[in-house]
Amino acid sequence: MSRPLYIYQMKTIKDFDLANKKVLVRCDFNVPIDDAGNILDDFRIKKTLPTIQYLMQHKAKVVLMSHLDPEETGFVEPQFNLGEVAKRLSELLNVTVVKTDDCLGEKTQQMVGALKSGQVLLLENLRFHMGEKQNTDVFAKNLAGLAQIYINDAFSVCHRAHASVVGIPKYLPSGVGLLVEEEIKKLDKILKNPKHPLIAIVGGDKVGTKVAFINNISRLADFVLIGGLLKKESIAEHISFENPDKIIGPEDNLDAPDIDQKTVDLFVEKILAAETVVWNGPFGKFEDEKYKEGTLAISKAIIESKAFSVVGGGQTVEFLNKEGMIDKFSHVSTGGGAMLDYLSGEKLPGLEVLK
Repeated sequence: MSRPLYIYQMKTIKDFDLANKKVLVRCDFNVPIDDAGNILDDFRIKKTLPTIQYLMQHKAKVVLMSHLDPEETGFVEPQFNLGEVAKRLSELLNVTVVKTDDCLGEKTQQMVGALKSGQVLLLENLRFHMGEKQNTDVFAKNLAGLAQIYINDAFSVCHRAHASVVGIPKYLPSGVGLLVEEEIKKLDKILKNPKHPLIAIVGGDKVGTKVAFINNISRLADFVLIGGLLKKESIAEHISFENPDKIIGPEDNLDAPDIDQKTVDLFVEKILAAETVVWNGPFGKFEDEKYKEGTLAISKAIIESKAFSVVGGGQTVEFLNKEGMIDKFSHVSTGGGAMLDYLSGEKLPGLEVLK
């Protein structure tokens, strides 16, 4: 399949003179937190560290911004403030990362203006403002006014047309950070001349959000292994996949809490022969110790295959982190929806605007 490499049509962080420049960086620090606001998994924070460190080393004045859910936006909800993220960043970077009380306003402008080269500032949660998800010009322009350069290092939100993703580049010289660059290069290894056999593995549910990916990857893949829930939903919703001869799922008990042994054996056989594996979504009720064996067997088979492996999706990453396996894969994507969209052949708004 012919597809241009996005990375050769965009500037990267390495294309800018960063010294003494205020650089606004879109990160994704939307990490899972408990009821007390404690961070449960700092995977996404750690993945952005190379970009932040690069900026610090090149004497930039670093202004970080991110969202942390709530889904309802435009309201300040204290439990979703980025204070704990600032603390974790401070620990990981071994510097003091100061957080503003708001992502905009006079006090924020003063704090940004006081930054010295190599220092790092974190803006408060973008989604406390309606303008973020509504992608208003005023909100984007005000954020852009804080800096001289914009860097997108949040691959996981590149499929969203939000102000901090697609609005700011209208007003500032823009490019991608090291994380986004890595994501694109690794995903393009799947899309452009992958080594065969190529096996795609798709778990979870919500077949409507995954049918485009399954169809697109089935053109390239030797086999696409899907979970029982996806197969059940596709039957119920009368969805016909392209290349059905390549798609393998359980034969029965489609809503079972774990994959049956016959299906596990078949999946493992295909995976062990693979040269390339792409995986999004665990299987069954993987979060319950009683029902994690199928997902665990698939994880171990991918590692044993020594194939070039790309995995993504929040639940998949959560599972691999919990099992201590995350470092055994060639690339762990920070994006779930963005990864699926990219591998579906769709154009991501956050990348298109940087071309």
